[in-house]
Amino acid sequence: MSIDRRRAPHAHHIRVQRTARYFTLGGGSFSPRDVWFVLHGYGQLAANFVRYFAELADDDTLVIAPEAMNRFYLVGPDQAPANERPVGATWMTREDRDSEIADYVEYLDALYDEVASGHVGNGARLNVLGFSQGAATGSRWVAHGRAPVSRLVLWGGLLPPDMDLSRGQAALRGARLTLVLGTRDHYVNGAAQAAERARLDAGGLAYETVAFEGGHAINRAVFPRIRQAGMGGAA
Repeated sequence: MSIDRRRAPHAHHIRVQRTARYFTLGGGSFSPRDVWFVLHGYGQLAANFVRYFAELADDDTLVIAPEAMNRFYLVGPDQAPANERPVGATWMTREDRDSEIADYVEYLDALYDEVASGHVGNGARLNVLGFSQGAATGSRWVAHGRAPVSRLVLWGGLLPPDMDLSRGQAALRGARLTLVLGTRDHYVNGAAQAAERARLDAGGLAYETVAFEGGHAINRAVFPRIRQAGMGGAA
């Protein structure tokens, strides 16, 4: 049966302005030495996520927690009324994924320009930590954004499977890569971790690994080891 193309829907896109939300901790010094962008996982909100990093933040360390712009109710209307339903956010879904990726890369670039570029211009190191879904978000920002990221920390997440690693370290624009992996992480299990290491090795990407006893969660006790790894210490 032939299809009447005049009746088929046509997808279109239009650029609009959005209001994005972010939270900060620390950075009391006029010229902090470190700036951390911490990117939350699926279904989280930045206000809650940034609290995990209270011990990382100090006068010389500014922590910036952007919030993904796609919010949704975490439970259905049959489970709770709207004013009681918990809300989370997601960086993207599979629907119109290329547009959503381009949008959050542009969003993070704009936030860097607004909040962090002056500090980095004065010599601060720019670090990106992505947790779970935020790991893929951070990876794509480092690869395709314009911010001069010194270090990329993937916690409970991996580089996106569609990311081309054939250019080696240039694929991440020279950012130092650290993987933080829980021994009982049910999302990034032993098989997934082994496959990722093989992929990184095949692509010629240098990386460090910080392992901890735990699951798919942020563990504050790991922060000193992340700092040590960032200074070239053993992980």
